[in-house]
Amino acid sequence: MAIKKVLLLGGSGFIGTYIANRLSQRGIEVTIPTRRRERTKALIIQPNIEMPEANIHCEQTLAALMQGQDAVINLVGILHSRDVQLPYSRDFAQAHVELPKKIVAACKTAGVRRLVHMSALQADSKGPSEYLCSKGDGEAVVLAAKNELDVTVFRPSVIFGLGDSFLNTFASALKKLPIFPLGFGHARFQPVWAADVADAFVDSLSDEATFGQTYELVGPKVYTLRELVDYTAELTGSNATILPLSEGWAYLQAGLMWLAPNPLLSPDNLRSMQVDSVGQPGATAPAHWQPTALEAIAPSYIALNTPKGKLDSFRFRAGR
Repeated sequence: MAIKKVLLLGGSGFIGTYIANRLSQRGIEVTIPTRRRERTKALIIQPNIEMPEANIHCEQTLAALMQGQDAVINLVGILHSRDVQLPYSRDFAQAHVELPKKIVAACKTAGVRRLVHMSALQADSKGPSEYLCSKGDGEAVVLAAKNELDVTVFRPSVIFGLGDSFLNTFASALKKLPIFPLGFGHARFQPVWAADVADAFVDSLSDEATFGQTYELVGPKVYTLRELVDYTAELTGSNATILPLSEGWAYLQAGLMWLAPNPLLSPDNLRSMQVDSVGQPGATAPAHWQPTALEAIAPSYIALNTPKGKLDSFRFRAGR
């Protein structure tokens, strides 16, 4: 199955940029719809990438964008919503459930069989958070179409890499604050490198063995949140005091941060942390999956402005 043209939804985001780069490097033509083309100049200048302005939440627009495409990759997702509803708000429903329904319908209308979908580790219709619940329902929508479309679902843990909003967020705060309040420090993660995730997505496109499959994408090591913050502090040379918060104070902190125009944390994020974002025993990983260690990558972009960071970055580029 030769893949020459791909419609990449959510392609201007963090992981989308990695995937777009991979596709472009392989000579695959990539269409990335966007609502504000002027904000995506870094991608526009790359070969084989087109970025039309379009509203992908319109099913007719989606079907038109899919004309002539060989595959569709859906990366659209949100972490926060201004509303709180059960099982999830309208924002989560629109991004994680209604959009996949429209994508599946548009694929059938346009005659595009190949669909690769980004879900989330621990996505579950009965999960503890709006995020995990809506991701679980969206995943179910895609998998329900596997008899009519060639679908693959990926479920990554938290993703790190140059440009992430995970370790970079910790690093920024640790550089500025003398005290770093931390709730849910016991929560566990199995971080996975963005480049490994991108390779898994792109490699799956023409691999018929991945059709109808769901894969967990996790790194080689499990960390607590406190361990990740401590490691980031080490990389940045921060002397900030890490102040553990009780669950009540953690939710209060998250609630206050949620009120910011661009919140870094919300109560729903904490509810997601009630379930460890780690791989499950017996879960399926892509063939030849060999994830890269966080310690091999993080120094190359977290600690660039420290003497140790510059040395680690040099070693990383030199392959040492």
